[in-house]
Amino acid sequence: MEPRRIAITGTSGLIGGALADALRADGREVVRLVRREPRAADEARWDPSGREQELNVAAIDGCDAVVHMAGAPVAARRWTDRYKREIRDSRVLGTAAVAAAIAGAGTRPRVFLCGSAIGYYGDTGDRAVDEDAPAGTGFLADVARDWEAAAGPAQEAGARTLFIRTGLVVARSGGAWGKLFPIFRAGLGGRLGNGRQYWSAISLADYLAALRFLLDDANELSGPVNFTGPHPVTNREATRAMGRVLRRPTVFAVPAPLLRVVLGEFSQDVLGSQRVLPKRLLEAGFVFAEPTVEDAIRGALARRG
Repeated sequence: MEPRRIAITGTSGLIGGALADALRADGREVVRLVRREPRAADEARWDPSGREQELNVAAIDGCDAVVHMAGAPVAARRWTDRYKREIRDSRVLGTAAVAAAIAGAGTRPRVFLCGSAIGYYGDTGDRAVDEDAPAGTGFLADVARDWEAAAGPAQEAGARTLFIRTGLVVARSGGAWGKLFPIFRAGLGGRLGNGRQYWSAISLADYLAALRFLLDDANELSGPVNFTGPHPVTNREATRAMGRVLRRPTVFAVPAPLLRVVLGEFSQDVLGSQRVLPKRLLEAGFVFAEPTVEDAIRGALARRG
């Protein structure tokens, strides 16, 4: 049986908003969880700090599934100690609040899709990894590990819980990749550092299709699932693909030292390499419509949204 009533956090973001639209188009009822007072019939207020837990329980009680995508953007600003706390707390505390609400609901959601990130694996270099790989080291790896652990109450309450370890999402606007399109259109695009670091990307269309695939009760997957395309490429290769599709030169390069000055600690992740494979999605029978980075870029440009 497919979930009919689905609560979503993070609908102001790229993925959450697009998912809400896609599920409505499928004929499902969407409850958008918002931190402010509701302004529309499909909104319900929730408290990501978990202090108003009765509010959170009321917001999801009676929903068949919850998709949790809320969290402070990783690349929105320089990583000060204060912003790193915000990145961590927005994910860990928010996940704990949702998981506790699922456990406390009178009519509990059957499925919990919890956002996570391929940052879990740390820098993998040239080594390809899948969901069987252990956690890596570094700030984002630590955040992802704590993020997933915070979902424990939902798992213990019997909700089928999946951790959506997200790679780079290729979209025309929004997200990190959306910021690349105007740069490359202007002919100013180029590799970052030496360009040999691996990027594991997935098109927004495939991302949404995979989320709906996992929501279906006929799918019995639980635990971590990598949301990346099946063909990771280096930054240099992704740069060339952008140039081919947009028909622009890609002669510029951003030296690693400059990235370190501009981005600070976050530059370690920009210059780091993550060669991550979607083993569990493929084994479950999911078929990628846009399996390569070039496919994803062309698909993003073909869609107006």
